[in-house]
Amino acid sequence: MTVTRLKGPRARPTPATEKRPSRTGTGRRAAAAEAPQDVETRIYRAVFDSVMCQRLPPGTKLPEAALCTLFGVSRSVVRKVLQRLAHDHIVQLRPNRGAIVAVPTPQETRQVFEARRALEAAVVTLAAERATADDLAALRAQLAQEQAAVDDTDQPAWVRLASSFHLRLAEVAGNPILLRYLTETISRCSLIVALHEPPGNAACEHDEHARIVECIARGDAAGAVTLMDAHLRDLERHLALEHAPRERSLAQLLGMA
Repeated sequence: MTVTRLKGPRARPTPATEKRPSRTGTGRRAAAAEAPQDVETRIYRAVFDSVMCQRLPPGTKLPEAALCTLFGVSRSVVRKVLQRLAHDHIVQLRPNRGAIVAVPTPQETRQVFEARRALEAAVVTLAAERATADDLAALRAQLAQEQAAVDDTDQPAWVRLASSFHLRLAEVAGNPILLRYLTETISRCSLIVALHEPPGNAACEHDEHARIVECIARGDAAGAVTLMDAHLRDLERHLALEHAPRERSLAQLLGMA
């Protein structure tokens, strides 16, 4: 991806009482209206959600200048967000070469799926013990949304719902520490799936999700663990070895164009 830099005269220092002209129009004004922490969270979520929905494939360059323009913020804000994303293993920061969406290695792939199987076994065990009638209703509503996305062949919505299903199970389990670890692990799995998933292949199978929910509804923790383990092993087994990146702009990849 080529980022064109516009060169011009160096801006003179602006007194605190003088209004600085906006370089990015409404984007800059909108960002200025937000608290700094809110701006950083908005940029973080845009990148994170785009990775989770597989709009941002592994290896995609994230130029600071382009992000500044898209979000109407300064480089210092963008750098803080990129550092946070790197801490969460979503982004890799390369000295003197800028940031890219992380590219998991084969060894990391095995380790991430190992960790995810262990985490989700604990999640569904607790969910089977603790799920209320309201929890089950919410899970079944989630399944209905998944089915609608499948019927509409809405791949981005399906990917998002498939990931959020697993996080919803962690919420039902009622352990915020498990939820936090699983959130990070699923984001890393999404990178792996974006890198290796064959085109047109579903990252998760809707019917498998439905069977897991029915085990939880019956309080069958052992059955839910067995199904979840098979579900995740099947996902790992169907990963391909090569990834063919699509030529799209950063704004398109972030869902902003």
